[in-house]
Amino acid sequence: MKATQIILAAVVWLFVTNTVFAQDKKKVNSDEQVVFTVSMQCQNCEQKIKKNIPFEKGVKDLSTDLDKKLVTIKYSPDKTDKAKLKKSIEKLGFTCEEVQKKDS
Repeated sequence: MKATQIILAAVVWLFVTNTVFAQDKKKVNSDEQVVFTVSMQCQNCEQKIKKNIPFEKGVKDLSTDLDKKLVTIKYSPDKTDKAKLKKSIEKLGFTCEEVQKKDS
């Protein structure tokens, strides 16, 4: 009888831990990305963005393209959103518009 209870407890424990880890994996893959056209004019502008925006809550990665005036931000949607990210760029003194994805 005790052996059956131990086996049953082990099976339940394995099920619970696998479910928890599966949920953690979903959260890792739920990052989103947004691309903004920003009024960057020079390398100092670009550095100002690179220095400040990565510290915004939820920002996972940031890349810039000064020639195209683009800022690409990978972020966690449960911690921030596109509007907050846009506002944080505008607080630095830049104009900022989201680049809409083209449906192909």
